[in-house]
Amino acid sequence: MSLNTVKKSFHSKHAHDFVGNSAHNERKVLAVFWLTLITMVAEIVVGTWSGSMGLLADGWHMGTHAAAFALAMFTYSYARKHRNDDSFSFGTGKVNYLGGFASAIALAMVALYMAVESIERLINPQSIHYLSAITVAIVGLVVNIISVLILHDGHEHDLESHHHDHNLKAAYYHVLADALTSILAIFALLAGRYLNWLWMDAVIGIVGSIIIARWAYVLLGDTGRVLLDRNVTGVNPTEIKRQLECDNGLVVNDLHIWTIAEHHNAVILSVTAGKSSSVAKIKENIRALIPNLSHITIEVEARVPAVLGDT
Repeated sequence: MSLNTVKKSFHSKHAHDFVGNSAHNERKVLAVFWLTLITMVAEIVVGTWSGSMGLLADGWHMGTHAAAFALAMFTYSYARKHRNDDSFSFGTGKVNYLGGFASAIALAMVALYMAVESIERLINPQSIHYLSAITVAIVGLVVNIISVLILHDGHEHDLESHHHDHNLKAAYYHVLADALTSILAIFALLAGRYLNWLWMDAVIGIVGSIIIARWAYVLLGDTGRVLLDRNVTGVNPTEIKRQLECDNGLVVNDLHIWTIAEHHNAVILSVTAGKSSSVAKIKENIRALIPNLSHITIEVEARVPAVLGDT
């Protein structure tokens, strides 16, 4: 004897606004952006004039971070402006990831350019005006230290409040990486001037390009994963399916888990429910299994209609 199948969907009703109040962090990023931009221009100009690839590498590296800060500010502004725009089905949380993906492509191009230029300088060394180059490199390091201090307070505040601002965290670590690159440039210039290691400047330029390329690779992976709606990192759909079926007496027909914004995940679940199944229990279980869950849609295919009323 065949039984009729009944379907019903249950959706957690809520606004798709995942944008918090970020005005304080925006001001910090803006201040660091202008500091970085001014220093970048100075290092590139003096690096070109003095012939220092280490200084040029540091300047272009700071340029990539200035671009990242600009994208962060655009993200804050765009996400806030469109936070209640219904044309964005899951809000504007992915704007940050799209900007990061574009920044990663630009970073990869800069890394390639710096590697080619440094190798050419290694093969055909050029004279370097060490005093001017060292002076500007030290200025760049000082600017990086100031930037770290500006961003550090906001970063620590986020950690204490258990709220993680993706843009601020990225900016904070970018500045730390920039400071490291500045130190490498200064070391190369000092080695060239006092030890006559002319090759060191080009080698540091290559090291700088590798650092930039590595950052670009990681950023492409992190942002591309979210833009392509890959499963949430650290979440095993097969294990979740097994636990849901075991704990709720149902069959999972379809399961989709993805990220819709920084620290906001979503799930769409289709199940065939039995007599002991409860939609409320399913929701409770799935929230325990998937971190930072902000959006749930459950489709229940029930052979026992009574289960549909249990929301």
